[in-house]
Amino acid sequence: PTATNRLRLEGHGLVADLSAMTVQHGDHSLYTSKREKLGEDPLRDDADPNKLWARVEKSTKSIGKLIMDQSYFTGPGNIYRAEILFKAGVHPDKIGNTLTRMEFDRIWHHTVALLQRGYQTGSILTVDPEEARILGNPNLRRYIYNRSTCPRCRSTIKTWQIANRTCYACPTCQPRPTNDETPSSSSKVVVGVVSPEPKDCVPFNSHCAPDSADVRLRERGASGLTVPEIKAQLQRWNVKHIPARAKKADLVQLLEEAATQKEASNKEEGKLTLSDMTVKQIKAELASLNVPDIPAKAKKADFMQLLKKARTDETQTTSEAMTFMSPPRAPRSSAQ
Repeated sequence: PTATNRLRLEGHGLVADLSAMTVQHGDHSLYTSKREKLGEDPLRDDADPNKLWARVEKSTKSIGKLIMDQSYFTGPGNIYRAEILFKAGVHPDKIGNTLTRMEFDRIWHHTVALLQRGYQTGSILTVDPEEARILGNPNLRRYIYNRSTCPRCRSTIKTWQIANRTCYACPTCQPRPTNDETPSSSSKVVVGVVSPEPKDCVPFNSHCAPDSADVRLRERGASGLTVPEIKAQLQRWNVKHIPARAKKADLVQLLEEAATQKEASNKEEGKLTLSDMTVKQIKAELASLNVPDIPAKAKKADFMQLLKKARTDETQTTSEAMTFMSPPRAPRSSAQ
């Protein structure tokens, strides 16, 4: 137990600890009083979407606000809001009383499906594996949350604030509703609170939904990496004379230059065909590509297959990283 453990349940060979700063104790009436304030829970078998629809279709709030209101939809947070509405094809600004029943049913369907998947896997994984493969990115985990472009149509993802939380939408896959389908301009305005216009999404390093360094390099370029990650990538690409102390901007430029040189080298020099290589040459290239768990003994055909996949992954990482490179800057001086 830790210093913040407030409750321990033991039985059937299992132990469960409740850790929190404060816990309110009470009888069953405490639970029922709290539960009555919550809406429909997509993880419960007794959830009633018809009851929820009866409230949503009368609401003058946007669906982007309703889906985060625990008295309506119990469970979804900001990441799930972005992904649920994207999969449903509904813009977050569309108000509840303008939704069709079909649109609501799609929203509820994806709410149940995604939260059930999260409960079963212990991870916020919203992209269907089959579609991820079709989109050419088998490791894609989320569609638009903290993404600069839509994986389906390549449109720029837009962000804005709803109740002080960042909202995300694809302007193509989630068309912005007409004026009579958005909160009225005559609605009460709070002095000092201005709803900004949607902006292009600038991804950040999320602690709630982290991406691997390889994913961030492919999708955001060198600037999406931390300084230790940039140095590790430079070492992976066999860059010599990596400065021990340097500004991130200089390291980003160094990595961009390395990516440019690597791509040019791959094009100009070409590579030996796999069938022409010896096992020793294949294993050496696998090692240079930092492929883990290279078998000590295996058939040449197995080594060839392993190298083929490694080359494909490396080419994708390099070429996609090049897409996000910064405009050319003046060469660094020898003093740097």
